[in-house]
Amino acid sequence: MHIEITNLTKVYKQKRGLLPVSLAVEKGELIAVIGHNGAGKSTLLKILAGWLRPDSGKVLVDGVDLENRTAMVRKVGFVPETPNLFDYFSVEYNFKIFARLFQVPFLRIEKILTEFGLLPFRKNKVHILSKGLRQRVSIGRALVADPSVLLFDEPTSGLDFEMTKEIYRLLKDFHASGKTILFTSHRPEEIKTLATRIVALHNGSLVFNGPPQSYFQSEIHELLYQ
Repeated sequence: MHIEITNLTKVYKQKRGLLPVSLAVEKGELIAVIGHNGAGKSTLLKILAGWLRPDSGKVLVDGVDLENRTAMVRKVGFVPETPNLFDYFSVEYNFKIFARLFQVPFLRIEKILTEFGLLPFRKNKVHILSKGLRQRVSIGRALVADPSVLLFDEPTSGLDFEMTKEIYRLLKDFHASGKTILFTSHRPEEIKTLATRIVALHNGSLVFNGPPQSYFQSEIHELLYQ
């Protein structure tokens, strides 16, 4: 099993976050994590990415415990809904910070800049870039260590039609290359286009775990999108 999540829990002071959730993910799956706002989607991804500490439960990636942050940061790449970049540094320097952290050769940066069409912007400070370019930088940075698991929180939020198509293409390419992907989404058409499996959360609990076709024929779909 590539990812094993056992009784993962995170409860905030004034609201539920994530009630005990258990989930197994095979290598190479492309999973949509869906649900209403506050259902626990972002909380789940942030825990897997190491941005939040769970109150209880356990996560293993390739048998490595989530608590082993040194090993885990090289296994899991996270693209948050709002790019968490160093806005007043250049695109290139944003990548170099993480290349040093992961002890990755700077040649890796050249490869990412080329693949993501960022060579013309390498010296530009991030804060002057368009939202679409910032998202490209955010995805590129998550790939610096070439992790086997990629997490995307609302990857197309606020993007125009052309950039949304580009993100779809990237996700499909990452999936075709063998990476395991979990992404959150509110868009039924996005889920249908991309997901090989759907995991639905409601009030912090796992309420559906199965193929897209079964989900869209289920009462859970009606509950979440009525």
